[in-house]
Amino acid sequence: MPGRVDPYKGFRFRVEIDGILQAGFMECTGLGSHVEVVEYREGADVQSVRKLIGKVSYPDITLKWGATDSTDLFEWHTSAVTGSLVRRNGSVVMCDDTGTEKVRWHFFNAWPSKWDGPSFNAKGNDIAIETLTISCEQVVRA
Repeated sequence: MPGRVDPYKGFRFRVEIDGILQAGFMECTGLGSHVEVVEYREGADVQSVRKLIGKVSYPDITLKWGATDSTDLFEWHTSAVTGSLVRRNGSVVMCDDTGTEKVRWHFFNAWPSKWDGPSFNAKGNDIAIETLTISCEQVVRA
């Protein structure tokens, strides 16, 4: 009987983006792909609909991190705001308990479509969190 295989933990990951160094992220969401379903009915077949493959799209990737002195991600977003769009490739890397890379998702031709600054509340003691939404053209699991 083969040994037990436990799933990897969702908090052991890193994000790599060409030319940007960021210490770490607390959350990364949005990896995936969607295939549009095109319904088509033939004239002679009045009871059923054929389902054909349509366009493929990829959801936006959202990154969250604790605010620091690093401005690399904000500056990347600012380049899009000012019309000097810079597209970058990157990867989300899942690691095991020892920090060894296990799975990698590559994203391509990405650019930052939204940046949200931290929320402030004098009654709390939460970490200041920045959020960046990245739009990309393709995601591939390696």
